[in-house]
Amino acid sequence: MAEDDAVVLQQNLDRNCWVCFATDDDDHTAEWVCPCRCRGSTKWVHQACLQRWVDEKQRGNSTARVACPQCNAEYLIVFPKLGPVVYVLDLADRLVSKAGPFAAAGIMVGSIYWTAVTYGAVTVMQVVGHKEGLDVMERADPLFLLIGLPTIPVMLILGKMIRWEDYVLRLWRKYSNKLQILNSIFPGIGCPVPRIPAEASPLADHVSATRILCGALVFPTIATIVGKLMFSSVNSNLQRTILGGIAFVAIKGAFKVYFKQQQYMRQAHRKILNFPEQEDA
Repeated sequence: MAEDDAVVLQQNLDRNCWVCFATDDDDHTAEWVCPCRCRGSTKWVHQACLQRWVDEKQRGNSTARVACPQCNAEYLIVFPKLGPVVYVLDLADRLVSKAGPFAAAGIMVGSIYWTAVTYGAVTVMQVVGHKEGLDVMERADPLFLLIGLPTIPVMLILGKMIRWEDYVLRLWRKYSNKLQILNSIFPGIGCPVPRIPAEASPLADHVSATRILCGALVFPTIATIVGKLMFSSVNSNLQRTILGGIAFVAIKGAFKVYFKQQQYMRQAHRKILNFPEQEDA
């Protein structure tokens, strides 16, 4: 026991701070602490050095837990007792900090919801007609409007995500060589390809997602404009808009299918050239 006590005493006399590497001889007034299970050169550390190290780890969050990087023992950090006023203020600050993210999420969801309601109401008036749309919404049940109007932009976005052109394109590539009329209309569309090129997956980047979102939300306006231009003889605003939407989707889809097929053929027939050798000067 005496030998063990002597070893412990010698270790206490030979204290080294593992943060600043100073010893007792460098600063006799420094306060030392043994905060974890470490022994040897990492047992002791200056109180001030450890406080700075803990501040760096907590990054401004005084309640964050900090552990020793060597033995993973959690440091026992105590604070002076707070007065009643400071205690109440500290408790309120913690409650606000915990409730802040939930409140922000609720505000964001509420904002998106009421934006969807407003968009749905504007779309109804645009498709049916301003006066007719107002009459429909005035006669409708408020609960039905609160549930039905926000679903309009949701359904538009979901409908935009249905990539029916890809199915048509697969059928085109599968049966185009058997339909000679397609080759006469679109030369080279049924030619065999030397390789199958890789194609980008849908929603592979943020640009595709934004195009789907913007295209879905602007679709009622485009359908209304196309309906007025192509089906002006139809008296009903709703029928004219539906016909305009169908015509726009069909025409746009046909051009998209043809364009993607041409890109596919271009990728399939690409070649990689030899590296040009530089002539000796």
